[in-house]
Formats: sequence, C-alpha cells, structure tokens
Amino acid sequence: MLKVALVQMRTPADQAAALAQAEPLVRQAADAGARLICTPEGTNILQRDRSKLFDKLVGLDDDPCVSGLRGLAAELGVSILIGSALVRREDGLCANRSTLIGPDGAIVATYDKLHMFDVDLPTGDRIRESESYTPGDRAVIAEAAGARIGMTVCYDVRFPLLHRALAHGGAQVITVPAAFTRPTGAAHWEILLRARAIETGAFVLAPAQGGFHEDGRGTYGHSLVIAPWGEILGEARHDEPAVVVADLDLADVDKARQAIPVLKNERAFVGP
Repeated sequence: MLKVALVQMRTPADQAAALAQAEPLVRQAADAGARLICTPEGTNILQRDRSKLFDKLVGLDDDPCVSGLRGLAAELGVSILIGSALVRREDGLCANRSTLIGPDGAIVATYDKLHMFDVDLPTGDRIRESESYTPGDRAVIAEAAGARIGMTVCYDVRFPLLHRALAHGGAQVITVPAAFTRPTGAAHWEILLRARAIETGAFVLAPAQGGFHEDGRGTYGHSLVIAPWGEILGEARHDEPAVVVADLDLADVDKARQAIPVLKNERAFVGP
C-alpha cells in the first residue's frame, strides 16, 4: 500500500512566500505517513502580470522554493512531486515544469507542460499561456515511492492521447497538478479526472490551487485522488489550503486493466 498526499495551496506572487506556505503543509503530509507528496501547478509562484513574473523567474536549480522543497524531501525522507515550478529555461525562455524530487533531495525527473492554455472563456477572460511559456515536446514517466508515475500538468487533462501514452508506457499513477479556473473547474474538473483514470486504468493524483490569489486570479481547489475504477479516494471539498491523504493499492491498476482491457483492445485506424 502506498500512502500519498496532495497539498492544496493558494500560491502567492513570490517564491520565498510560496515556500513558507508549502512547508507546513508538506510536513503535515509527511507526519500523516505519506511517502509521495504532490503539490499543485505553479507551486513556486503565481503572477498574472508577465513583466513582474519574468523579473522573478530563475532556473530550476536557483529557485528558492524548489531548493527548499528539495531540502524538505531529504529531511523527511519522502518523494515530492512539485506539480510545477514556473522557471527560466537554459535558453532564457520560460517553462511550466513539473519536477519529481527523490527522498534524497535529488531531482529524479522533469516534465515541461505540453499543452498551452490558450483560450477565450465564456466569462470574457482571455488567457494565452503560450505568451509566457515554451511548451515541452515529450511525455515523461519516472519511478517514485515504488510506483511508476506519469507526469502531466493542468490543461493536459483535456488531451486523452497523452494519458493513454503514459498508460501504455506502464504508468500506474498519473499526476495532474493544476491551477484550474473557477468556471472550468466547477464544470469539468472532476469529470475529466475520473475519465482519465477510468480510460487508463491508473490512479490519478490531482493537487490543485484554490481560492483568490495575491495576483487577483481565482482558482477552483477541490484536489482529488481517483482510483483506476473511477471512484474518489480522497478530496478537498473546498478551495482552502489543505492536505488530502489516501492509500493506493497498486494491484488495483492490474485489476482494472484486466477487467476492462481497453489498452490491449485499442486498434489503429484511418481517420475520416
């Protein structure tokens, strides 16, 4: 049995302040016995003003929030999935980068968000994530706490082919850290997460941002742990900072995939 924890946050517009918010929640999760602790998208900083954001972004190795969480992982002897850190890439561009930290504090794997949230919402909000970040170009699976973890970020949840590729690659757990908007969260968050779990036969861990942030944005919260059969194992039924703990029986992955063998039955086809 693998005990996991989701850290729900309301990240401020500064990396040091973000670490100050995350640290007690991570410690609470470790005290509850979690071996894998997952934080949301934008764990290290959330700032809608791009000029202010870009002034603060640094490389992954230089980010004070990331460094602090690496130290915590080593101190507590746990794996931490930093849902994403907003960082400057080696080429000077920016990335929305999910980062898996091992219990020794070392970086095990990174994944740059593939799908950019470029939308015009019914509320009138215009969001162009591609104006701030350069998308990744590869799917990533890594080992953590005895499980094979497929890494995604937020808007990726709307692209089933990515999740199926992770499942075909052997992922038993798929992480979906997010900073979902409140309108889209209320409409689609739970439905999408349960669908991704059912169709892949994988556990889905979805730590979320929640509430109204320092930069003025509102996020949905409602962090969720979903089992391979689609049932909810753990949930924050609100948008406040919180810790959600759940036990995963990884044998349930094989049971679900044997019961409904969609990965084996999948066939190539010619499009219309």
